[in-house]
Amino acid sequence: MDKYTSGAELPVGFGLALEQYNAMDYFFSLPTETKQRIIDHVHTIKSKNEMLAYIESAVAPGMKN
Repeated sequence: MDKYTSGAELPVGFGLALEQYNAMDYFFSLPTETKQRIIDHVHTIKSKNEMLAYIESAVAPGMKN
């Protein structure tokens, strides 16, 4: 994850979930406001399953296979 240095720290569980979905590059390509909105929502998530579901619904659909 050393190549991702945008100044904002990611919550650990969120970073791990992005890695699981190979979505880190996509996430960091988003506009700053979008990334912040996603991170703000991530702070309300209480479980691993909820985090994975959020990544799958919010980030993964925007990725190109």
